[in-house]
Amino acid sequence: MKTFDWFKDTEFWEYFSPIMFDAAHWAEVADVADAVTRLLRFNLYGETSSEEWHEPLTSPPKILDLCCGVGRISGEFARMGFCVTGVDITESFLNTAIEDRDYEKLNIEYIKADAREFVRSCYFDAVVNLYISFGYFSEQKDDLKVLRNVYESLKNGGSFIIETLGKEIAVRDFVEAEWFERAGCTILTEYEPLDSWAFLRNRWILLKGDKRIEKRFVQRLYSASELRSLLFEAGFKKVEIYGDWNETRYDQHASKLITVARK
Repeated sequence: MKTFDWFKDTEFWEYFSPIMFDAAHWAEVADVADAVTRLLRFNLYGETSSEEWHEPLTSPPKILDLCCGVGRISGEFARMGFCVTGVDITESFLNTAIEDRDYEKLNIEYIKADAREFVRSCYFDAVVNLYISFGYFSEQKDDLKVLRNVYESLKNGGSFIIETLGKEIAVRDFVEAEWFERAGCTILTEYEPLDSWAFLRNRWILLKGDKRIEKRFVQRLYSASELRSLLFEAGFKKVEIYGDWNETRYDQHASKLITVARK
C-alpha cells in the first residue's frame, strides 16, 4: 500500500497534539519513566546480583528517545540523571522540547532526523519508542530499517522498548466511529481496517468554535508475534512481551503492546 508520509504534516501534529497529549498523559510521565527504567534492568545501585540486571553502572546511562515529540519522557529521564538524546522529525515539537530543556538546564541532546536515517553506532545503553510511534511507514521494509538502526545504535547488552497498539487490542476494542471532548475541542473519529487488519485507516475531525480541521492517515498494525519476528529479523537476541507497564502478560486483558528487545 502506497501512501504519502502523513507524519511529516506539521499541521496535523500542531492541531492534534494537545488532544493526544493532554494533562492526563503528562501526569503519567513519571510512572512511565520508572516502569521503563525497571524494564531496562538498569542496575543503578548495585543492590542485586540477578543475571537479568546489568552490571552496576559507573556513569549515567545513555538513552535514545526515538520519536521524542515535545520531550515529555526525555525530560523525565534527564531529571533521573540519564544522558538523553531525543530524535524527532517535527521541528515545532523539537523547538518546544528545547525551550523546556534550556529552562530546566537538563542534559538532553535534541536532533531533527528521520528514524529511518538516524544511527549512532554502539552508543546507547537503551532506546525507547513510546506512545504508539511505530508503524507510520507504508512499507514494512522501512519499519525493519528503523529496527536495524536501533540495533546498530545499541551497545552490546542494550535494550529497546516499543510501546504501541497491538493488532489484537485494536480488533478487540474496535469501533467504527466515536466522538469525545478534550482540551476545549470536540473530536470526531472514524476508523477502517485495511488489508485484513494490516493497517488501520483513521479520519479525525477537530471542531473548535468556527474552526474545522480534518486529517486522514493510515498506520500499520502489528500483532505481538509479528513484531517479535521483525525484531528478531533485525538482529535482537531476546524479545519479551508485556500487556502493560506492570509487566503483566500480553493476553486478552492487555491494555497495550510492550516489547522489550535485548541486544
